[in-house]
Amino acid sequence: METIENPRWLSQEQQQVWRAWLHASARIEQYLDADLRSFGLDLAEYEILVALSEAPGRQLRMSELAEAVHQSRSRLTHTVSRMETRGAVERLTCQADGRGVWAHLTDDGFALLERTAPHHVEGVRRILVDAIEPEDFRALGRAMQAVLAVAD
Repeated sequence: METIENPRWLSQEQQQVWRAWLHASARIEQYLDADLRSFGLDLAEYEILVALSEAPGRQLRMSELAEAVHQSRSRLTHTVSRMETRGAVERLTCQADGRGVWAHLTDDGFALLERTAPHHVEGVRRILVDAIEPEDFRALGRAMQAVLAVAD
């Protein structure tokens, strides 16, 4: 690992903002995850349901789904296996090349999403949207777009 000779240390204010973001993002995720447990889901599974529901034919290649929900392929495989056991998702072999695998949202999975979505959206409003002023929410959106624009 390369040593940085002159690190650009954070100011006290920057350190406070950084730590607040870390704690707040963890709290938001924990809150939403706990909220979804009453439906037998966790936040990662909910994200998969949403991504598949928005895809043409309610299906995506596993590699595309991993990218869409920001999960490693191995983690996604385990998560989809759990969801498959419950009948929310099924894996299908890609007929075009025989090697690829599609994740397909079943009718039961779509029905689960329809039951869960209104409750989840209320949770998002409660923990984030309604907790901050509208102009701060817009600023947060701009800030997150700037973060997403940083090159890997």
